[in-house]
Amino acid sequence: MQYIHFIAIGGAAMHNLALALHYKGYHIKGSDDTIHEPSRSRLASQGLLPENFGWFPDKITSELDAVVLGMHAKKDNPELQKALELGIKIYSYPEFLYEQSKDKTRVVIGGSHGKTTITSMILHVMKYHDKEVDYMVGAQIEGFDTMVHLTHENEFIVLEGDEYLTSALDLRPKFHVYQPHIALISGIAWDHVNVFPTFENYLQQFEIFIDKIENGGMLVYNQTDTNVRNLAEQSANSIKKYPYDSLPHVVENGKTYLLTDEGKIPLEVFGAHNLQNMAGAKWVCQLMGIQESDFFEAISSFGGAGKRLEKLAETDTSVLFKDFAHSPSKVQATVAAVKNQYPHRKLLACFELHTYSSLTPTFLKDYVGTLDPADEAVVFYSPHAVAIKGLEAITENQIRAAFQRTDLKVYTEPEAFRKFIFDQDFKSISLLMMSSGDYGGIDFEALKNKISHTT
Repeated sequence: MQYIHFIAIGGAAMHNLALALHYKGYHIKGSDDTIHEPSRSRLASQGLLPENFGWFPDKITSELDAVVLGMHAKKDNPELQKALELGIKIYSYPEFLYEQSKDKTRVVIGGSHGKTTITSMILHVMKYHDKEVDYMVGAQIEGFDTMVHLTHENEFIVLEGDEYLTSALDLRPKFHVYQPHIALISGIAWDHVNVFPTFENYLQQFEIFIDKIENGGMLVYNQTDTNVRNLAEQSANSIKKYPYDSLPHVVENGKTYLLTDEGKIPLEVFGAHNLQNMAGAKWVCQLMGIQESDFFEAISSFGGAGKRLEKLAETDTSVLFKDFAHSPSKVQATVAAVKNQYPHRKLLACFELHTYSSLTPTFLKDYVGTLDPADEAVVFYSPHAVAIKGLEAITENQIRAAFQRTDLKVYTEPEAFRKFIFDQDFKSISLLMMSSGDYGGIDFEALKNKISHTT
């Protein structure tokens, strides 16, 4: 039996890996300075929740086979220092996943946007057709108990390839570690400016990712993205290349249908970006042995990835969506998708500046035009959050100048924003709430109820 200790076991990714290894038969323990829900309950249900929060060097003993180091842990972490002293093998999260997949066919989905959705689509299709695969995906998805699944016997492992840094000891992007046999790049739009200070530096990470594909491997890429196409076409790596665009479709009465040789196939998801994501997922599934007709049959029931265009409430005339979008490309694609799906309704698009990148003044200009398809547009941000992140203060005028929309509403006080939203007439409206935060604590349950009971 393998004995593994997790430093920072409570993270979304880390606790899922801990659970996956526990189910595989490993002996797992871990530490963290705080653990929130749902990680706390899920670890507790399997007896993996630390008895006390904090860092305890005496947990690190020579009986351990390895330590898995979470990104949340700093270089001076006492448990990490003890592991280094004892010479225990230390893995980052992606390094350990690679170790678990050395004898498998590795499928890695990369890109600045869409990678969680594409990974989720692939896993949905595989599950629909009872094709067992190992996986790691960046969100909790419907029909899957964990975000990580590892076995001894499965041939394929499907990995969402994040370009963020690996750990405090390893400053490589995570997706550089996996060395895929089949890789996909959905798009490239500058992100993580705190780590990649220039677009050129960020772009280079994807060039390296392509170079990491195993010789004779395959690259599926979005040819509509100029940056992706150029990198793919210029790569000298000995790989096969499969470009994709979008899937033929039509929108009728607020419903999107794929146009196929089998006829029109109704979809649960919509938007140009999702049709592109679907085209990429189809290629990957075919390379994994799924026939095109079988892909179409399965994808019809795909309901979307967690936190991506999540429909919270709907009536005959109104709909409420919550979306994780935060980068300029994601915001623009999401706003356009909702407007195109419901063209005759007023679209009220709300966006919270919440991430490090979005709150950086030099990055703000990249949001120009992203909210233009909306009939009414609102930006919310917390000056307190800016201060906590140690960033330069931004003003409402800077935000209006960045989005270049004269009628843009800007809110900085949660209560004023809440009043604005709840005072809306929810008749013939599409309300889109985009954020990786919560707008200072808005009550989404109350908002769902208000919209659901509007007549």
